[in-house]
Amino acid sequence: MDAYDLIVIGSGTAAQVAIAKVRAAGWSVAVIDHLPFGGTCALRGCDPKKMLVSGEEAIDAAQRMRGHGVQGELSIDWPELMAFKRTFTDPIPAKQEDRYADLGIDSFHGLASFADPETIQVDGRRLMARHILIATGARAIPLGIPGADLVSTSDDFLELPSLPRRIVLIGGGYIAAEFSHLAARAGSEVVILQRGPRLLPHFDADIVGWLTPRFRELGITVETGVSVSAVEQNADDLTVHGTRRDGPDVQVSADLVVHAAGRGPDLEALNLAAGGVAVKEGRLLLNGHLQSTSNPRVYAAGDAAGVGPPLTPVSSHDGKVVAANLLGGPAREPDYRGVPSVAFTVPPIASVGMDEAAAHRSGRRFRVNAASTPDWFSARRLAECIYGHKVLIDEDTDLILGAHLVGPQADEVINIFGLARPGRRRRTCSMSFSPTAVETRTSFSALRK
Repeated sequence: MDAYDLIVIGSGTAAQVAIAKVRAAGWSVAVIDHLPFGGTCALRGCDPKKMLVSGEEAIDAAQRMRGHGVQGELSIDWPELMAFKRTFTDPIPAKQEDRYADLGIDSFHGLASFADPETIQVDGRRLMARHILIATGARAIPLGIPGADLVSTSDDFLELPSLPRRIVLIGGGYIAAEFSHLAARAGSEVVILQRGPRLLPHFDADIVGWLTPRFRELGITVETGVSVSAVEQNADDLTVHGTRRDGPDVQVSADLVVHAAGRGPDLEALNLAAGGVAVKEGRLLLNGHLQSTSNPRVYAAGDAAGVGPPLTPVSSHDGKVVAANLLGGPAREPDYRGVPSVAFTVPPIASVGMDEAAAHRSGRRFRVNAASTPDWFSARRLAECIYGHKVLIDEDTDLILGAHLVGPQADEVINIFGLARPGRRRRTCSMSFSPTAVETRTSFSALRK
């Protein structure tokens, strides 16, 4: 039986960061994935999505500037745009595998599962490890409705060879907002069915309110307060059935139905019981060091850990924390304070730090500077009518508690609010990609008044 210092299940961002650090320390490492090497962000998430959004941004810019010196019509050629995306994604698995080979890391392709607390089996082989890192990412949560097998995932959407004429998105979070903008600008008729009272519930309500008119301008139908109860196959299309708490039932015809109702840790195939790895309600039971509470040789990172926000920089941060703990020294804990979040609609919406509800719960005295500012030059030069901010400032210290933005470059500007951070807590591994924006002093007088 082959034996390793560390076996990593998964090959995404968290896995890559942890592997690089422990291998540099001389550890023997094996990596296993049943999917192409590279992980969600590079192959099935952030990066390919942004490659497609580039086409959307070009269309949006031309439409905004029409009548302001720009003439002519542009349109998205979906197959060509997908081919552009593949220029980035297609080379990644082979490059990743070559990198592992160069580092002396053994790679295995197949579905990994625990045979016992220290042994992983894959493709008929048994591998023993001193330590095991679960970095399997996330998958769409089960819908639990009749016809759920007819619903496509976000992974499926990012591989569509052609774009259907009518698309229904179940859910109203990041995926629904981003895909609806993209599909509508590419010519599809889009309907969003959201169970909650509004879109993008993880973002500030006022900022979302300023973005909402763009959905209407794009012809996107947004139905809130609708719980999808079934998806039905017809001869030529699909019918999505939904119910309202107060109001008539909903029926929508579609050529494609996409699951946008949330994702959870991808743990089902791991046979965690055999590994003595405790789980509760579909999530690993971990201590503050990202270590299994029931099997101390096992750690988890990124979306599989499900501790921090489901963001790529968090996965990278988790990988660093796990590697530091594996390699010894003071025990480290992840610090997710002030992690920026962005939905890549066009224009994007971004948030960092506390929202108003959290600020009220903290008991602090704070003031709110909020305004829709399409008259600012930075918006006017782009002919963009959606542009605004909300900043929460501590009354006693004049420090920023949270910032919420919508408009062009909001995805970049939000990082300015994360340039400084309070002192690190003891035994804490702080985010290194973007220091916490909690209590960041601002030099933007316009946002502080």
